[in-house]
Order: sequence, then C-alpha cells, then structure tokens
Amino acid sequence: MTIGIIATAALRETLEKQGLPADIRIEWMVQPRVLTGADAIIDFLNHQDKYPIEWTSASSTPLFINQVEEVIKNAPPHFIRFNGWPVFWERPLLEASCTSAEIKVKAEQVMALFGKKISWLNDVPGFLTARVVAGIINEAYLTLGEGVSTKEAIDTAMKLGTNYPYGPFEWTQKIGAYRIVQLLTRLGKEAPQYQPAPLLVNEAEN
Repeated sequence: MTIGIIATAALRETLEKQGLPADIRIEWMVQPRVLTGADAIIDFLNHQDKYPIEWTSASSTPLFINQVEEVIKNAPPHFIRFNGWPVFWERPLLEASCTSAEIKVKAEQVMALFGKKISWLNDVPGFLTARVVAGIINEAYLTLGEGVSTKEAIDTAMKLGTNYPYGPFEWTQKIGAYRIVQLLTRLGKEAPQYQPAPLLVNEAEN
C-alpha cells in the first residue's frame, strides 16, 4: 500500500518518531503533487488551494484533510475532513467526517494501519473534542484575565479535577493559540459564549 503524506519537515520527523506502519510505502510531500497508484493521501497542512485537478475530480482514493476550524464546502465524496491538531493525532481515536459509505470503509482500513479507529461525526466546525477543549481553554484565559489564579495553578486544578492529560494552558502550547482562536472565532459567529478571551487573542497574535 502506498500513502502520500503532506507535512513539513518538522512534522515528518515527529510522525516518524511516533511510529509509522512498516508494511506501507510513504510518499512524503511538502506541497501537493500528482501521485500514481496512491491508495490514500493524508494532508496535514490543509493545502486545498494547491490540489492538482486529479485530486479534486471524482476518485475512489481517500483524501484525508486536516481541517478542524471550518467545514469543506461542496467537498467531493472522497474528501475526509479530520482533526489532526497536534496531540489529537496521537490519540487512538480519530474524529472525522465523510459523505461516502464506500470511502469510509477504505478510510477505516487505512487508519487501522496507523493503529487508529475513526469516530465518524457530523460535519461541523471543531468536530467534538476540539470544541470542548477550545471552550475550556477560553474559560481558563478569561479566569486568568480576571486575576483569579495563575496559569500553573489552573493547569494543576484542571488535571487533578478532570483527569485530563494537560491543563488548558498546556493544551494551548501544544495546539497553538492561533488555532484555538480561529476555531473560537468561527464558533462565536453562532454562539456568543465562544468569543475568544482578549488574553488568548493577544497570545495568538504574538
């Protein structure tokens, strides 16, 4: 099996350290390019605007796209939107959406090689876990802004109280503040409680 993976050099190094299937051939790419005979493509960088026509035409090859903040409008049936945020890819359960039952079967077979099970969700911004985590992070920054406590204390309280692997500020460091703000801004268009905290916005801009 041949799988094309679009990733930066740093991300490639991280993925290789995490462990990749030994019985597949991986074609690494920084930019999308035509691949002959690929069984699947995983785009961690969300380069939809650079896809060759062969990728967007009708196809039976699953194309995984790391797009958390927005849905993909008018997506072809072989497009699979997934949550590939840092840390989330490391989990054995991968959140994703797809409209084709046939492609879903193929996608599950591909992800099984990576030791992952796909949780098929509705095609909404943030899927499920990212929405929850982003909301928690936002509340933590609002709390910090009010001077209630410190980052370290809030992280410790959240980990001890919820048994989460990371506190909200640790999540932010791993995921990236700009990604959190992008999702919250998108969600805030429909629900005011998601409006990003000023301290979080400031961190994302700096």
